[in-house]
Formats: sequence, C-alpha cells, structure tokens
Amino acid sequence: MTELARDRVTLSERERAQNWSRRALYAALIALVVVYSVPTFGVLLSSVQRDREISRHGLWRIPDEITLENYERALGGTNVPNYLLNSVIVTVSATAVSIAFGVLTGYVFSRLAFRGSEILYLIVVAGLFFPPQIVIIPLQQLFSRTPINDTILVLIVVHVAFGLPITTMLLRNFFSTIPAALREAAIIDGANEGQILLLVMVPLMLPALAVLATLQFTWIWNDFLWPFILIKNDAARTIMAGIVLLKGPYDKAWGLQGALSVIASLPTLLIFLFFQRYFIRGLTFGAVKG
Repeated sequence: MTELARDRVTLSERERAQNWSRRALYAALIALVVVYSVPTFGVLLSSVQRDREISRHGLWRIPDEITLENYERALGGTNVPNYLLNSVIVTVSATAVSIAFGVLTGYVFSRLAFRGSEILYLIVVAGLFFPPQIVIIPLQQLFSRTPINDTILVLIVVHVAFGLPITTMLLRNFFSTIPAALREAAIIDGANEGQILLLVMVPLMLPALAVLATLQFTWIWNDFLWPFILIKNDAARTIMAGIVLLKGPYDKAWGLQGALSVIASLPTLLIFLFFQRYFIRGLTFGAVKG
C-alpha cells in the first residue's frame, strides 16, 4: 500500500471517529433537552386542563379539550397582578442595586488595592459558602424589630446582601482582564477614578453586566424561600409565593397553578432572549488573553 493510500485510510478512519463522536454528542444533548423539558411539558399540560380532568385521568394525558380557562382565572385574580408587581419591584431593584455595589467593590478590589484588601475581599466572597437556610431564623428575628418588617423592602435587602458576593467576585475578575494601560491613559488625560469607572471601565464591561443582570434577575425572580419565610402580608407577596397559596374550590388548583407558573416564567424567558447576544459574549469575556 502506498503512502498516499495509507494517508487516505487514516483520514477516513479519523473522519468516521469524528462523526461517531459528533453523533454521540448530539444524542447526549437531545437526551438532556428531553429530560429538562419534561417538567415544563407537565406544567403546560396542567395549565390547559380543568382540575376535574386532572383528578380523573392524571396529569400526563393529552386533554380531549384544551381550555384557556385557567389563564383567564389567573390573570383575572384579584391578587395575581399585585404579586406580579411586587416581583417586578423586588427583582429589578435588587438586581440593579446588587450589580451597582458589585461594580464598585469589584473595581476597588481589582484596581485600587489597599492594605488588608485581600482579607476584606475573602470576607465578602465567603458569603457564597454559607447556605441561606442557616440564617433564616436570625434574619427573621432581626427584621421583626425593624420598620420594614413584612414589606417588600425586606426581600430587596436580603437579595442585595446575598447577591453582593457573587457580583463582587465576578466583576473583580472581569475588571482584572481589562489592561491597566487604559486606566493609566485616562489618569494622564486628567480623569478621576469616578470618570474612569463610568466612562472607561463600565462600557467595556457591558457583556459581563448583561450576564450578571440575567443571572441575578432569574435567581431573584424565581426565589421562593425568602418570600415564603419572611413575608406574611399577602399584599407584599411575590408571584412565586403566591402560586403556592392559590386554592381552588376543593383546595386543589393544579390547572390554575400551572397557568400562573407559565405566566410567571415569561419575564425570565424574555430577559434571556433580550440579552442573549450579550449573554453569550459575556460568558466568553476574558476567556482568552493576549
């Protein structure tokens, strides 16, 4: 066999191996999509069925008649618009404040290091390693003695506090990828630190900020623990806690809860679609240096 023929055989074998690897990867991705789509499909099924049909035939049955009655009841409920409004206020406020604080702390720890800054940074980031469940009782007792108890301000404060470690860590890392020469050039041109941060650094960080905004918005919007534990006033509840409290005529509201779950998931879906291109850029921001 000539050398050229051997090269062709080797190339053909390599191509077949790559094809099998690609097929295995696609099969694994399809399997993951199916597994992750099953709960969503169940929620969609429950949202277009009446409760009596779910009780009679079970959830995993294609209904004979698809109805939008549950969506009409969900949108027409007296408390649902208030739940949605509270979720918007809490999520937008907590996301904006936590990212704003993260920009400041990340910039300081990255570019304005001082004595003890590394220890302080470790203390801030250490909040990532404490599960929120261990501070439920202390926080509940603390807020019970404050004027903001049982209001949406409680949720904003909690989410900002728990969001600060992750925003500080990520933005510090992102700031570190920006060449120091840009800051030095701005200082030579007479810019102060505030101008450098707002006019030089932040515009370069837009992909990273989009990633953080998307993640923070999703985490806070979907949070169930803190609204359920800290809020007893129905007027201050968010949509995720409100879904659980929905009741039907016989204390069953599978269809109504399913419809409201679909409605509650739309904002996070729209946010991801809106920031999608920035999200992909932000995930790879700083991955390659040089």
